[in-house]
Amino acid sequence: MKFQVMVKLENKSKFKKIKIGILGGSFDPAHKGHLAISKEALKKFNLKFIIWAVTNQNPFKKKSLKELKHRISVCKKITTKNKFIKIRYFDDLINSNKTSDLLDHINKKGKYELFFLMGADNLINFHKWHKWKNILKKSKILVFDRHGYKKKSLDSKVYKSSYGKKVIFVKFNKVNISSSQLRKI
Repeated sequence: MKFQVMVKLENKSKFKKIKIGILGGSFDPAHKGHLAISKEALKKFNLKFIIWAVTNQNPFKKKSLKELKHRISVCKKITTKNKFIKIRYFDDLINSNKTSDLLDHINKKGKYELFFLMGADNLINFHKWHKWKNILKKSKILVFDRHGYKKKSLDSKVYKSSYGKKVIFVKFNKVNISSSQLRKI
């Protein structure tokens, strides 16, 4: 009888999913805000690692000013001391720059529990993202407040809907910086 209990416990541990975070974007440029939310997510949600999925072009933004190769290089440079962050480019591999396709690709074997990290400004128009319901089905959304966006994001279509249960607002010491601010400098 003891043997059966041990076997069942061993089998359960085999199916325990690995918790990983994904922060997607053009990273034009990558900055300490990206690093801060990655560290916070790692700590609060006990993630194994975080993938910074650099995309060649964010569908909702103007063409990036810097070349993809340069942006990836900057990401690697600012995360050098943070081995839990893995810098990856998937667009060519999956033939898409859509988050839904990225999540499907990363978790095609079903071994991960996915946590998608985003700023509160992105939640406002999340319902316009390609297959946004699939993103919610495949992952939990960790929303990090950005100065001036919390009220609008809490009023967003996705947060107010039943899908809002998959959206978690993360309390942390905000870093008042954004890529668009840095591009103006």
